[in-house]
Amino acid sequence: MSFLLFTFILVYGGVHVYTFFKVRQAIGFGPLPGALLALFFVVMVIVPLLIRFIERQGHETAARFLAYAGYSWMGLLFFFFSAAVAIDCYRLLLSLVAHLWNLDLDRFAVSPRTAFYVPLVWGGMAFTYGYFEARDIRTERIVIRSSKIPPEVGKLVVVQMSDVHLGLIIREERLARMLACVRDASPDLLVVTGDLVDGQINGLAGLAEQFRKINPRYGKYAVTGNHEFYAGIGQSLAFEERAGFTLLRGNAVPVTSFLTLAGVDDPAFNRGSGSAATTEKHLLASLPRDRYTILLKHRPAVENNSIGRFDLQLSGHVHKGQLFPFNLITYLFYPVKSGLNVLGNGSSLYVSRGSGTWGPPLRFLAPPEVTVIELLPASRK
Repeated sequence: MSFLLFTFILVYGGVHVYTFFKVRQAIGFGPLPGALLALFFVVMVIVPLLIRFIERQGHETAARFLAYAGYSWMGLLFFFFSAAVAIDCYRLLLSLVAHLWNLDLDRFAVSPRTAFYVPLVWGGMAFTYGYFEARDIRTERIVIRSSKIPPEVGKLVVVQMSDVHLGLIIREERLARMLACVRDASPDLLVVTGDLVDGQINGLAGLAEQFRKINPRYGKYAVTGNHEFYAGIGQSLAFEERAGFTLLRGNAVPVTSFLTLAGVDDPAFNRGSGSAATTEKHLLASLPRDRYTILLKHRPAVENNSIGRFDLQLSGHVHKGQLFPFNLITYLFYPVKSGLNVLGNGSSLYVSRGSGTWGPPLRFLAPPEVTVIELLPASRK
């Protein structure tokens, strides 16, 4: 068993154990209801593993049903768990204050039943909102001016998609909505910053064809994300090539006379070797500094020695946490805000919230986006 898999089972199983005792403390139950609830929780813990197994056996319909059921439960449980932990922290703090200062704070106490039902109601409300927010694909527009953009160009429109996660849940209808946003922007260039696919992709007939209908004048480019690796790098790259994308894997292309596009693989392909950072360093060092350089990189990590060697880095990966307050955890690993971050020395980083969903088919305070970047000449003085 891999360390990642062991950690997932340990953490996700622990959340279910916590929830089991919250239910028993609030409403109580006999041996039979308790056994049935425990069995349900055990099944829910292993459902993500069952989904991948069934999918690999070619039973796509069953895998899709399990994906919707299992990942929807995961989202609902996350909302319940985060609220329940917050209330339990309040109860613990209240108890400590009362004990240390010998105070009677019973009127501020929260009963076990309240500590269960409030998170349960909150979870249901957040789940409902999150379902509709996940389908509300927004267009985020930013304007960047640079002296490297010739005045006669006027405007160049770059559209970024990221973290689409085509697979069991994100299918034809959701992709069509995303690509409608792309068409409305009339892009000169379309880029995808990783995780275009998710899991097995044998059943994605027709999705590549939707992308092939989008033909910006300067082309379509993509880089790998960690999920291209999880899905199988061979079939992932084959799908993206069928969709009409040019893959940038540690190389750069001159898109126009003033614009260079560079891209690097996700570290999932070089885990532990450190070669990803080395590839980026050598790649950027070889590029002309007088051209506007866009670096496509799945994870919003910035190498210190790369700052000043690119003008704009486009990234995704973190989904802005996807489900608040999970963004507080992702911020520990990638301490940059979603949107535009000015890095200094002429470099900026844009972090997309992502266009699709991973795991739960929900978003909460992190709506999906298609990003429209307008590159303009520097303002005249």
